[in-house]
Amino acid sequence: MGEIRRGRNRGRAARALVRHHFTGVVAGGVLVAIILAALLAPLLAPGDPIDMAPLDRLQSPGEAGWLGTDVFGRDVLSRILYGTRISLAIGGASVIFAALLGTTLGLISGYARGWRDYAIMRVMDVLFSFPSILLAILIVSINGAGFVSIMLAIVLIQTPIFARVVRSAVLVVSEVDYVQAAEALGASTSRILVRHILPNVMAPMLVQVALSISGAVVIEAALSYLGLGAVPPTPSLGSMLSENRVAMEQAPWAIFFPGVALGLLVLTINLFGDTVRDLLDPRVRSATSV
Repeated sequence: MGEIRRGRNRGRAARALVRHHFTGVVAGGVLVAIILAALLAPLLAPGDPIDMAPLDRLQSPGEAGWLGTDVFGRDVLSRILYGTRISLAIGGASVIFAALLGTTLGLISGYARGWRDYAIMRVMDVLFSFPSILLAILIVSINGAGFVSIMLAIVLIQTPIFARVVRSAVLVVSEVDYVQAAEALGASTSRILVRHILPNVMAPMLVQVALSISGAVVIEAALSYLGLGAVPPTPSLGSMLSENRVAMEQAPWAIFFPGVALGLLVLTINLFGDTVRDLLDPRVRSATSV
């Protein structure tokens, strides 16, 4: 009976999730499909994403491949699959690094207070004051084009966001009774941060991770579009838009499909991130459960 009751409870929870967050569930399913397609790009791609075939340039969809070919005769679908793979890898890795660094700084700033809080947050304010794309262009211009420069730019752009989010949560959690009790019992600062504060600031940090990945994907695409990102002939959604814009009237599919892929990727990540935020916010959970 206990197993049956638990199964029914899980079924009701699943139906409630779909009912209250239908858009987010659909977006999550589409996002999973996109990630799987990117991971399986070597198996799914109908052709090599790099090899050029001048005789097959600007072939329409169906005439040469499902989505046609680009200005260099390369298969558009293959380059979209590999380009999405690169965008997700760079965006995901960069945001994870930024989350680790920003969370560490936010914990120190929010709990230590005093001059350390002031120094850390002033540095974050300086980084945050720069428009994201201008800061990214500045960093890539100094270091040169390439994936390492893109990741460094994204880390510096996203770290202040995580530091602010975590610091705000730490300021609230540090005033809770169990944290003050641990301080009164003489627990070390590291133990208080790791055992009592960090677990309680994970929810806003995870929400920010989901939302920041879409921004990282856009930054990578923008830099590649400007010629400051992926080095040709490496496939990138941004570089595909840049390379094929000269043939937009003659071969609109060569720029349309990469644009749709980029837009769909960013949209699904944002919608899924919004759903994660709602699920982890107790105020929203209580409102939707009524």
